[in-house]
Amino acid sequence: MRLKFFTAGIAALAGTFVVLGLTGIGNSAAAEAADTPPVAVEDFAYPNADKILAEQGILLKSGDGHITLADCASETGLLEVLSRDNDKFCFKVTGTTGYLALELAKVYGVKGNDYTVQIDMTVDNSEVSYDIGKNTWTQVGEAADPTKRPHTLMEIRATK
Repeated sequence: MRLKFFTAGIAALAGTFVVLGLTGIGNSAAAEAADTPPVAVEDFAYPNADKILAEQGILLKSGDGHITLADCASETGLLEVLSRDNDKFCFKVTGTTGYLALELAKVYGVKGNDYTVQIDMTVDNSEVSYDIGKNTWTQVGEAADPTKRPHTLMEIRATK
């Protein structure tokens, strides 16, 4: 008996959809959907990364927007990174946490700020991580490596 009522309910529901489709009521929703712009999907790619790479020699890949490249003379309290090839880069950290993926070759020193900062570097297909002292210089990469191999900075993570 239940199956009979269930089947009758399904048939009535299907009939309603057919009527809506034939009268064009269902078509207006499809037309509205076609007029709606596509949903933006954030890929977290760093803005103007190609231009920055060409002009400054640092590849900024992606991040959460809370660690950004900054002019070293713009303010105090910046995270500072020293590279043998490209001199010094500064980064502004905002919010309670921050993340930035990048590539910067031959990094040997990082000056921390008020955040707890960790960096990941690569050398000879291996990954090395460093904790950066707050508001002080920390030797990293070739400066901390007994064999003085050049290291590439790959990630910066910061928490307040």
